[in-house]
Amino acid sequence: MQSTLLSRRDIEFMLYEWLDAEALNRRPRFQDHNRETFDAAIDTAEQIATDLFAPHNKKSDQQEPHAVPDGNCLRVQIVPEVKTALDAFCAAGLMAAGQDFERDGMQLPTVVEKVLSAYFTSANVSTAAYIFLTVSSANTLLKCGTPEQVRRFVEPMFAGKFFGTMCLSEPQAGSSLSDISTRAEPDPAAGVDGERQYRLRGNKMWISAGEHELAGNIVHLVLAKIPGPDGKPIAGVKGISLFLVPKFLVNADGSLGERNDVVLAGLNHKMGNRGTSNCLLNFGEGKFQPEGKGGAIGYLVGTAHQGLANMFHMMNEARIAVGLGAAVLGYTGYLHALDYARNRPQGRHPAQKDPAQPQLPIIEHTDVRRMLLAQKAYVEGGLGLVLYSARLVDEQRSAETPEAREHAGRLLDFLTPITKSWPSQWCVEANSLAIQVHGGYGYTREYNVEQFYRDNRLNAIHEGTHGIHGLDLLGRKVSMQDGALFKAFAGELRKTVRKVRGSVGVPAHAGAGLPAELAAELASELLAHAAALESSWQRVEQVTLALYAAGDMNKTLANASAYLEAVGHVVVAWIWLQQALLAASQLPEAKAADTDFYRGKLQACRFFFRWELPKVEQQLALLESIDTTTLDMQNAWF
Repeated sequence: MQSTLLSRRDIEFMLYEWLDAEALNRRPRFQDHNRETFDAAIDTAEQIATDLFAPHNKKSDQQEPHAVPDGNCLRVQIVPEVKTALDAFCAAGLMAAGQDFERDGMQLPTVVEKVLSAYFTSANVSTAAYIFLTVSSANTLLKCGTPEQVRRFVEPMFAGKFFGTMCLSEPQAGSSLSDISTRAEPDPAAGVDGERQYRLRGNKMWISAGEHELAGNIVHLVLAKIPGPDGKPIAGVKGISLFLVPKFLVNADGSLGERNDVVLAGLNHKMGNRGTSNCLLNFGEGKFQPEGKGGAIGYLVGTAHQGLANMFHMMNEARIAVGLGAAVLGYTGYLHALDYARNRPQGRHPAQKDPAQPQLPIIEHTDVRRMLLAQKAYVEGGLGLVLYSARLVDEQRSAETPEAREHAGRLLDFLTPITKSWPSQWCVEANSLAIQVHGGYGYTREYNVEQFYRDNRLNAIHEGTHGIHGLDLLGRKVSMQDGALFKAFAGELRKTVRKVRGSVGVPAHAGAGLPAELAAELASELLAHAAALESSWQRVEQVTLALYAAGDMNKTLANASAYLEAVGHVVVAWIWLQQALLAASQLPEAKAADTDFYRGKLQACRFFFRWELPKVEQQLALLESIDTTTLDMQNAWF
């Protein structure tokens, strides 16, 4: 039976045929790997995700974490299947899948590591959140922490003994992190490895995995402000520093010490992702007094007043993870809808008037195929974008030359806001269409697709809303380094266009297995797609210049979300054209089992270019006009 988590055939196409992950094995870091080791890791992930994560997805949604009294504080109760699944994940060594062999890791490329993540997230996003918050926190500490912080906290995290969080937002400061009020005051006592330790006081809101008993300790990465010379916090982002604040202090020998003054104030009750405890945490309110003093003990991570820069190591990784989560939640919803449509009999063709004839599976109805094809275009395009970005991470870290690493970094910086935001918008639309395919059943909790929609809706919000990433893309990324990021992507897009034009004759002559008429049709269509893509990007370039020529950044950025959506659609069209060109080249010699797969890729690309890419022109025309409708709207007029 075909998995309804992800399509393994599509994973293999993207990983091996398109992104050529095996080429990474020629580099020193990955030379001990080959396709067999990659496949073995994917097999393990798929098995654990299928057997232990997916079965309690609905249960943890219906029986969400809840707080109960525990002495002078609260603790969180979670269904036991969550810990069973996480223990199996950690026992398989998957927490350290991307880490060095010296850290008992698998030293897998990021693009393969993201494939493993995709299985767990599609199976149970709430349980998977505990894992991937921990991995991101640990990676941040590896980059910015001291050797002793790594020894005491990071190594147990990769072993699955400690879990991690990121504590940024506060009740009064969400995206506006410059307005946080949590304070970190120097403590005369010695901290880890003799460094200065701090006492933190404040509140943090929306902290996923902020309190639980799934591991022996929780390592919080907390943004707080160190007072200036006058005793007052330094205003703005320059005053923000990053601190490691554990739930339990850790002794020099690695054993757990006193309970730190970090306590649960309450749980947030979410529309989706209900199985992940989402917390309001109080730091230093006096419930616990470690070392006989007030305030939660924290250790400075990296340089003082560089907290946002240090936290961004985690946030950028998290943004790719959000895009991945959005894509695969849309993907599993699509596969559930596809399975339902193939097995649900309902109605007859419009030309069939005989009620005595058997009903048809609903996949035979054109409008159902439209909805399934739209889902396929969104989710396979979104997953392709995320895995391409993950492959760029590997290039940035391991390419043979400094120039290649720099180029990959520029592409990654440009694409990150799109990688986060595009799947978070359009793969949620795929989930909505999956509900529609199910009809009335899709709107009930007895079927999985309504939960996928609720779970996925969060991705448009966390790690920065669409509005934030629109501002980042248009207000920063396109102009950074005198437009070097923007130009780097333009070069890659035009390289694909040239490749299509240079390869147009290949499908017609690649083998006898493809009829000449079909080969000519595919070649013509690919050329048309390439022309449409090039034309759309030229319009993006024109409109970008017009926006910056407006002479008023309020006007330039007024419709940044529309810019993000338009550029995102062009980027995903580019992703689809790459996949379609590859599918067309493989089709003549394809085995019978693969022919339908490649034809499906080509048809999804056709759908995206005919149904989706044309939407971009209207958005670009609006942007080019420097429309101020929303900017001019006044509060009193609503």
